Amino acid sequence: MSSYDLVVIGSGPGGYVCAIRAAQLGMKVAVVEKRATKTFGGTCLNIGCIPSKALLYASEEFEKAGHGLAPLGVVVDAPKLDLPTMMKHKDDVVSANVGGVAFLFKKHKIDPYFGLGSIAAPGQVTVTAEDGQAQTLETKAIVIATGSDVAPLPGVEIDEKTIVSSTGALALETPPKDLLVIGAGVIGLELGSVWARLGANVTVVEFLDRILPGIDGETAKQFQRILQKQGFGFHLGHKVTKVEKGERLKATIEPAAGGDVQTLEADVVLVAIGRRPVTDGLGLEAAGVATERGRVVIDQKFQTNVPGIYAIGDVVRGPMLAHKAEDEGIAVAEIIAGQHGHVNYGVIPGVVYTSPEIASVGATEEELKEQGVAYKVGKFPFTANGRARAMRQTDGFVKFLADAETDRVLGVHILGAGAGELIAEACVLMEFGGSSEDLARTCHAHPTLSEAVREAALAVDKRPIHM
Repeated sequence: MSSYDLVVIGSGPGGYVCAIRAAQLGMKVAVVEKRATKTFGGTCLNIGCIPSKALLYASEEFEKAGHGLAPLGVVVDAPKLDLPTMMKHKDDVVSANVGGVAFLFKKHKIDPYFGLGSIAAPGQVTVTAEDGQAQTLETKAIVIATGSDVAPLPGVEIDEKTIVSSTGALALETPPKDLLVIGAGVIGLELGSVWARLGANVTVVEFLDRILPGIDGETAKQFQRILQKQGFGFHLGHKVTKVEKGERLKATIEPAAGGDVQTLEADVVLVAIGRRPVTDGLGLEAAGVATERGRVVIDQKFQTNVPGIYAIGDVVRGPMLAHKAEDEGIAVAEIIAGQHGHVNYGVIPGVVYTSPEIASVGATEEELKEQGVAYKVGKFPFTANGRARAMRQTDGFVKFLADAETDRVLGVHILGAGAGELIAEACVLMEFGGSSEDLARTCHAHPTLSEAVREAALAVDKRPIHM
């Protein structure tokens, strides 16, 4: 029986980062990965974050070549889509990333095991390979980092050909003429954007009366208007009750509150209603590990109710974000090593990688109103930013929310080009408890998009310079 200080079940962003940090701290570490391809990185690197961003970037370049260059004086023939090459780019990016994790495991002397990991008992993890052979690893600590999977939609069977999840939507062989997206969350809008730029007519059906639940309401409303200008159609406050196959797919939709039924036709239907934790086969019940609504219950130090068994990432409370899992992976490794790892959940950014991007950190206006917090708002549009004008990327704005009495920044929301990069400045500010005045008095290079962030901070005190 092999013996370790730590066995991590799952090699996604939370699991592999946890393993690396634990190895840096001197632990003997093993990682169990069930993926049949025997590649590390979990959903994110293999069939999620990384491949989707590769296609988002490639499709944006295709769109730019077709419509965005002529106003800059760059005249080119109409671009021709070479989808196999675009998909090869995506696959090459995935391969490089998962290969990088394998290299890091070797560098840090982390032992990989391939198969289904389950907890035989506290301190014991059984690994069952595809051929049924099993071996048991002995360990001082176990970290569950098994991530999440696609949430099913009752009555709609995913075949990954014409009725697809995000996995199938990343591997379509031809752009659909009509794409129906069920769910107006991050995944649905990102992948819908890819295929819209490659020629699909995209219609989105969302159960709620708004897109991007959880995002600042004003930001989401303006973004919806931008998407509609890009050709997106929306049926908000509706649900899909069934999808029938035939010469074309026929989806039956009806108002969430009841009402007249409609039928929408499509070539491909993307089911993107969310994700659910992966806990099946882990032996949690037998090991006595408590769960609630499918998620593993943990304390403030990521430990379950069973001593020595920890959990992080999508299987525990909080947003299902790769970088949240990474921070938890580092923190739990440090805690197991006797240090004081922690995660500041008030400063976990979220990004929607559409065009333009959305990035947010901290509280929304709706949350502050619900909590009864008095706050000030500072906004600055990209239409008034010189760099954005030069780039022809003037959609959107930067929005600061600061405490009315102390000026401490409570939330920042950005809709615009490069928002995913710009939000880091707000994260650093908030991590150190900064005020809008702190950022307003920090010199920013000119001309840059980041000047819009400073101007929004100035606007909190009603003194933006360029508006």
